[in-house]
Amino acid sequence: MISTVRVSGVEQVSIRERPDLMRYQQSRFVSAAIVLSLYGAATGCLGAHPYDDPDTGVAVAAVTLTEGFEAGTKTSFAAADVTLGSGVWNMNDALIGTLSTDVKTGTKSARVRNSGRITMQFDRTTGAGTVTIHHAKFGTDGSSTWGLFASQNAGSTFTQIGATVTTNTTTFATATFTVNLAGNIRFDIRKLDGSANRINFDDITITDSGSGGGGGGGGTGGAALSVHTTLGIPSPTSTSDPNSFLSAKSQYVISYNSGRKIPNWVSWELNTSYLGSTPRQDDFRADDTLPPTLPQASLADYSGSGFDRGHMCPSGDRTLTVAANSQTFFLTNMVPQAANNNRGPWEGLESEARTIAQSGKELFIVAGGVFSSSSRTIGTGVSVPDQTFKVVVVLDAVGQGPSSVTTNTRVIAVLMPNDDSKISVTADWHNFRVSVDSIEALTGYDFLSDVDPAVQAVVEARVDNLP
Repeated sequence: MISTVRVSGVEQVSIRERPDLMRYQQSRFVSAAIVLSLYGAATGCLGAHPYDDPDTGVAVAAVTLTEGFEAGTKTSFAAADVTLGSGVWNMNDALIGTLSTDVKTGTKSARVRNSGRITMQFDRTTGAGTVTIHHAKFGTDGSSTWGLFASQNAGSTFTQIGATVTTNTTTFATATFTVNLAGNIRFDIRKLDGSANRINFDDITITDSGSGGGGGGGGTGGAALSVHTTLGIPSPTSTSDPNSFLSAKSQYVISYNSGRKIPNWVSWELNTSYLGSTPRQDDFRADDTLPPTLPQASLADYSGSGFDRGHMCPSGDRTLTVAANSQTFFLTNMVPQAANNNRGPWEGLESEARTIAQSGKELFIVAGGVFSSSSRTIGTGVSVPDQTFKVVVVLDAVGQGPSSVTTNTRVIAVLMPNDDSKISVTADWHNFRVSVDSIEALTGYDFLSDVDPAVQAVVEARVDNLP
């Protein structure tokens, strides 16, 4: 069933699965973004699509299911069905963990032990293109193995998809499975080693057959969403997950975490077409393009906190028009940032990136924060990152994309302490360079995910050393 909803004055399309096809205990909305051609509109040959977001030129269609375990409750390992945001799942030797030792996005994740399983009790009627899952060791437990299994006969039999996965880190790693099966399908996540070691699973994302996805190397999901995610989507995100809420704006794309009241990450393109002479608008405000049900930071949260309202996509990267610059002042584009970090080496790299862009290069940038169980908060629960990261990919010409990234492409990655006692305002940004791999290990994100995996392996392991 196709319906429309109005969010902050913007009509959006939602496609709800028919109840006679999906055995859901509750309704759900599945969505992802598909870029529409704007050529016709620019030439007057094509009117605006009635369901385009006027700020993004993006239409919403049903091609992604996301499950983050935030909607359910299960406190024992005994086998039972649980109603989650995406539908009913059976959890056997598995529960929904909320402890500080559970690795999770938001407040909950699945925790599986022994030979436990998490199994969909419903079919997706649109098949599956890719499946992406975050996984990590629980607490101090040892390594474990697990696999993804699929059924196309309503759960009568399951077949393993892809290779067995080893979980050996205490921060989320991303496992991506290429499925490409049409028709009815459901999935089963199984712990395979039978040991008492426990695994946390979260952020399960399933794309439709033929739709591709943003999680795996060589995919095309990023460019299909926005020019700002041309090189890939760093982590599963959708308009149905409040802690990985997708907002594709005209100037950047964010994965917004309403539990932390800050973005997980912000991704944007930078070249000379975004640069002009417009001054800073300084109109800091809540993001009125998000659903009002999502908690956000306020100006009062930052007042007297000792932290700057730190831009991820900088004001200085969007100086062509007043509207473009103003969009960077949404608080959803900011994290609480230590002054020495924000006004020192962080700003230094921002300026360097603009200098590179002004030489005719094409840059794709992702920025965000790194967190731990001891991360602080300000105001009404706005999370303060322990560190801030940025990944900058430099391509030779405007318009280039994943296929233009080679083993010689310059990739700048930095990780900076977000504590004035640990970083000087006069510090040189070059001193904080690290490998992309090291940031991925800390965050569980998958940068450059639409770039050839063999090229990724080279450029993500290297630490930039150019002046």
